Amino acid sequence: MLDVTGFGAVPGRPDLDAAPAVRAALRAAGAAAGPVLLRFPPGDYHLWRDGAQRRELYVSNTVGDDPRHRDKSIALLVEAADDLVIAGEGARLVLHGRQTTFAVVDSRRVRVEGLEFDMAVPTVVDATVVAAGVAAGRAYRVIRVPAATLFSAEGASIRWQGEALGSGAIDWSGRDGLEYTQIHDPAAGRTWRGPNPLFDRVRSLERVGERDIRIDYEHDGEPADLGLVYSMRPTTRDHPGGLVLDSSEVTLSRLRFRFLHGFGVVAQTSRDVAVEECEFRPPPDSGRHSAGFADFLQFSGCSGQVVVRDCLFDGPHDDPINVHGTYLRVTGQPDRRTLELEYPHRETAGFPQFSPGDEVELVDRATLRAVGSATVRSALQPSGRDHDGPLRTLVVTVDAELAEGLAGWTAVENVTRTPSVRIAGNVFRNVPTRGVLVTTRRPVLIEDNRFERTAMAAIYVSCDAQEWWESGPVRDLTIRGNEFLDPGGPAILLDPGTTRCDEGRPVHRGVVVAGNRFTLDGVPALDARSTHGIRLRGNRIVRRGQDTPDVVLRSCSDVRIDQDDAGSET
Repeated sequence: MLDVTGFGAVPGRPDLDAAPAVRAALRAAGAAAGPVLLRFPPGDYHLWRDGAQRRELYVSNTVGDDPRHRDKSIALLVEAADDLVIAGEGARLVLHGRQTTFAVVDSRRVRVEGLEFDMAVPTVVDATVVAAGVAAGRAYRVIRVPAATLFSAEGASIRWQGEALGSGAIDWSGRDGLEYTQIHDPAAGRTWRGPNPLFDRVRSLERVGERDIRIDYEHDGEPADLGLVYSMRPTTRDHPGGLVLDSSEVTLSRLRFRFLHGFGVVAQTSRDVAVEECEFRPPPDSGRHSAGFADFLQFSGCSGQVVVRDCLFDGPHDDPINVHGTYLRVTGQPDRRTLELEYPHRETAGFPQFSPGDEVELVDRATLRAVGSATVRSALQPSGRDHDGPLRTLVVTVDAELAEGLAGWTAVENVTRTPSVRIAGNVFRNVPTRGVLVTTRRPVLIEDNRFERTAMAAIYVSCDAQEWWESGPVRDLTIRGNEFLDPGGPAILLDPGTTRCDEGRPVHRGVVVAGNRFTLDGVPALDARSTHGIRLRGNRIVRRGQDTPDVVLRSCSDVRIDQDDAGSET
């Protein structure tokens, strides 16, 4: 058993950078023989970006191969470790500067439990309208920002910024509405994406209190947004918020993520990952409403079993949970056994996709119909850890002859790196997008969750080789015992990204929707396209406001609905 205080970490010392001590403790833990428990005693530990570990890493859905963001700063780095438990009930790790909270890389049987993670100056600005009206013929607002937000008023503009690092550089900065805004209504419990009127036609701007800013306008239209929160941020996902990379049997338990910069916790090309009893929510009574810069959890190219249970997801800037693989576009075919491939999406590149023995499937990009399969013999591909070779292109050799003329119209998925999934007992709140995205051909169980007022579909099953290139089809999906409360789109949406429908060959199959409760206003409980074998039974639908069909089916086959139990009530 090791204790970080034995390596020089001192809780409760904001003036002391704990990063060197934490790094030394993790190094000792990795060198020890046998199982290790590394303990953080209760208290606050401050970790500065200047002292963080740095690694060149390429992560799905972030900044692709952009050379400006190759190196990731990591507060808590676990590398090549086996049988390690990091425990910190009552311990809070406060990050200063943009960093990845933790990374588990090339490791097995790792458990991280009890810790709380936060960022001293979050990269999202939550501005609450605390007063609004018209004075002297001009409209005005007073906005209030959290104590953690740093800003300065400069004429008719406002400058938001991060902390000053040891080098003297400001960690980040931006003006006025930044690059992206979502709006939160605390009274209604809703969050959505929309335009930001705070800085339109500004006449003057001044600081009127420690955290309040008065904005006067050139117009006389009285603002109607008193009490709303405008959450503003940049859009560059330069870090994953957390990372599980090329590892297996990793469990995140009872962690509290108060803010994740960049792109949430990403599990990439890992096996058997569990997230249990974790809380993704800003600190209570802090004036903050955003706990994440983008998604909360992303599972990309994983295998084995993915489990997310008994968690609270409150205040992301994108989807709380997304489980997917990655389609690669076929760009060339030197011979019948060789494929030239590329990462087409700008946010994903630079990491390997294949190992010898992996099974791959080729699909028609327009219909997502399978047109061939084979086993990988060898692959020339990026390493994910350096930029010595091409980062967007791959060459794969397979064990069987493929059809000719595959370039351009087909894509490849590694079907070996697809997990089974269980998402159970979670709560989703204040979500501007969907609650759960899942595309995997192995069994998926989504049960006993509560989805509260998601701005779009609560559960979204896509699969596309046109836009996000997130694979693949579902073959065994059960959605049962969940509560869907006032979603902004269809509660359950099965909508593969096809540009041409192949009526005889649906993309998705084997979907059971049973024993769920839906409270809906103007949206269906289920909207499905290109899906075979849908079963609905024992669901209860309560309608409020606008009436609409309970179920919408497009190009679906073999659908069975239990009419006795699936009726609606108003």
